[in-house]
Amino acid sequence: MYQLRLCLLLLVSTFFSLQAQQPKTYNSSEIYEAVQKLNVLGSVLYIAAHPDDENTRLISYMSNEVKARTAYLSLTRGDGGQNLIGPEIRELLGVIRTQELLAARRVDGGEQRFSRANDFGYSKHPDETLEIWNKNEVLADVVWAIRTFKPDIIINRFDHRSPGKTHGHHTASAMLSMEAFDLANDATKYPSQLELTKTWQPKRVFFNTSWWFYGSQEKFEKANKTNMHSFDIGVYYPSKGMSNNEVAAIASSQHLCQGFGRLSQRGSQQEYIEFLKGDPLKKNEDIFSGIDVTWNRVEGGKAIEAILKTVENNFNFKNPETHLPQLLEAYKLLQNIKDEHWKTVKTKELKTIIEACAGLYLEVSAKSPNAAPNSQVTLDMEVLNRSKANIDLVSYNLSTMSNGISKNMNLSSNQKLNFEESITIPSNSAYTTPYWLNKKSTLGMYNVKDQNLIGLPETPRAVFVDFNLLIEGTPISIKKPVVYRYSKPDKGELYRPFEIIPVVSASISDKVFIFENDEQKEIEITVKAGKNNIDGYVQMAYPQGWEVFPEKQKIEIVNKGDIQKVVFTIIPPKNQSEGLITPMVNVNGEFYTDELIEIDYAHIPFQTVLMPSESKVVRLNIEKRGNNIGYIEGAGDVVPESLRQIGYTVTTIKPEQISPENLSNFDAIVMGIRAYNIVEELKFKQKFLLDYVKEGGNLIVQYNTNRGIKVDQLAPFDLQLSRDRVTDENAAVKILEPNHPILNFPNKITDKDFEGWVQERGLYFPNKWSKEFTPLLASNDKGEGSKKGSLLVAKYGKGNYIYTGLSFFREFPAGVSGAYRIFANLLSAEKADKPSFKN
Repeated sequence: MYQLRLCLLLLVSTFFSLQAQQPKTYNSSEIYEAVQKLNVLGSVLYIAAHPDDENTRLISYMSNEVKARTAYLSLTRGDGGQNLIGPEIRELLGVIRTQELLAARRVDGGEQRFSRANDFGYSKHPDETLEIWNKNEVLADVVWAIRTFKPDIIINRFDHRSPGKTHGHHTASAMLSMEAFDLANDATKYPSQLELTKTWQPKRVFFNTSWWFYGSQEKFEKANKTNMHSFDIGVYYPSKGMSNNEVAAIASSQHLCQGFGRLSQRGSQQEYIEFLKGDPLKKNEDIFSGIDVTWNRVEGGKAIEAILKTVENNFNFKNPETHLPQLLEAYKLLQNIKDEHWKTVKTKELKTIIEACAGLYLEVSAKSPNAAPNSQVTLDMEVLNRSKANIDLVSYNLSTMSNGISKNMNLSSNQKLNFEESITIPSNSAYTTPYWLNKKSTLGMYNVKDQNLIGLPETPRAVFVDFNLLIEGTPISIKKPVVYRYSKPDKGELYRPFEIIPVVSASISDKVFIFENDEQKEIEITVKAGKNNIDGYVQMAYPQGWEVFPEKQKIEIVNKGDIQKVVFTIIPPKNQSEGLITPMVNVNGEFYTDELIEIDYAHIPFQTVLMPSESKVVRLNIEKRGNNIGYIEGAGDVVPESLRQIGYTVTTIKPEQISPENLSNFDAIVMGIRAYNIVEELKFKQKFLLDYVKEGGNLIVQYNTNRGIKVDQLAPFDLQLSRDRVTDENAAVKILEPNHPILNFPNKITDKDFEGWVQERGLYFPNKWSKEFTPLLASNDKGEGSKKGSLLVAKYGKGNYIYTGLSFFREFPAGVSGAYRIFANLLSAEKADKPSFKN
């Protein structure tokens, strides 16, 4: 059912997914809408903390109804969340969620920006958030966003006055926005930014409130709305054939890894914003009141407006190219205005409109999807004028060449021209990878020093072509990135970004290797060629006390894209130890130590990520009982792979395979994270799982959220989930029942087993349970009461029902030894009562 649900979510955005993969083209209605936006010189910056925090209804309304330039500043890239569509977590999840935000903006018409803040996971208070982030640096990034985007209006998603009442990141985003509102126009604050931009003062800032912040619809209806302004965001767009809330639903449905696929909505719907700071408004005044959002706001704009308003008011939907003379005249006037900000913004918009009205098709496609530095690449260029306009291709400039290539060719109507150029990727070219991952980050911040990169959603493409044209005698240059265009029989024409990759890369078969004893293991290294004729060797970097055999292994790969696998034997020390191993590939005297990771989902463009190729090795003192484990998948984790690391035989049980006969074959059954939230069939299969326990089975249920449980009876006894969590991974853990068998057999669990945990202790703990349950552990975040619901055990019939909110799904990939020892004890829980263990 989970796979079916995912397929349905993907179908919701199929059309927009295809657009995400290929160059954008415009129909007449879209050109007209672009002209309307061209005539509005107002801007809105929406600010929140994470991908999927943004209110796509309001972003779409501001962009498509108000026609304002609208952007979403997400302080983080959502790295600390969970992934419902695949195994990627942390940095790779941040890459996916970045692209999902860009996909959403392609739908709702907004732009996307970020800060350098790293989403370290759930935070209970903004004080903690701003301490783990670097408040000064994140505040600088918000100021930078305001100074460069230059919004007239700022809208906060969250309330800055509610610390401790919601996610600390949420409140912190609003607090930083309020502070940045006052600092952006102060030249003494972050003065180095002013070498690249100017100060800016937004007109006013609002809070995007709703009944949710008041606790109920009833309370919201009674609230004082003196400072509130509302919009009907259910407006219908005939040119789109959709209402604004339908557009918004499709936009938010791009957040597939967060499970945000949703039904679209239609009809009148009120949205509220509360005035916070700046120039006050009178009741029912437009939020842009007092702000000139016409061309009159820039010197020399009146003449441009006269032209462009005529185009808008008399737009020719049947043949937009008739407007080219007016658009070109406006373009020439625009180049002479003094306001550099609006000149840059509106020149980009106007170029796009001119290109669309002329029916220009300009594409540069590489013969292969990637290339290494010093490699030759063949480019196919297609140039086509599908209008009657007089257009000349004067020349084109390739980013890899210092001199342009002269053409001086007239582009006859609908007569395609093709050119082929061979280029060499410069030896100093940077690899294509997310810029914020280039340097080691801290828990709370990404390390980006280049001010020009800070805030950008993606790394700028390094290989592109500037087409220098004369359109009806007006010189215009249009930049096109190099892409890779190809086809598949079952999918048709497809596009990928063109990537620059290393000469060679290496990956290790697993990210964690657990040695349950001192026996050696064979570890497979996969070496991938980034160009033809790779000749070199691989050796391993490894921690002291470990041994690796052989010292080196020869590699010879003839063809680019091919791989060669080599196997090293890793010999652990006798005693408990851990560290990192890294394959080092030597080619022509240069070592390469990165892994090339490819992320390929239909709803976002293909992504290439370079990360240090390293795996954790752990020599672990661990005992276990039982061997045959059944695993029922939930929202996705690496628990099965991790259990195999310590010698268990793990079989994935599909929902339709859950039956008394099948379950009886296993020593223990493990439920994947959030399985009861997403697997519909469990409402029919839960009775078999509980009967399995009753007959002597051992069932381990990992965390579920307290909303959307698919079954009526989660446990054999009363068990109520909550939102309780312990976010401090170093929070002290008290062992409540030191003599309980699960904490003693077959491994003695001590405080040491809770050392080195990552991101959190656990989440969504039960807060109420019947007397049959025994809580084994207690912990709490600073300033909070003790929470005892992280690990609950109940005897049911002959077996054990175990519910745990401990974040094993995060600890296993990090190689946290204590997490493995605890889970081994859960799997080894005895079917019959054992005598109490003595300390």
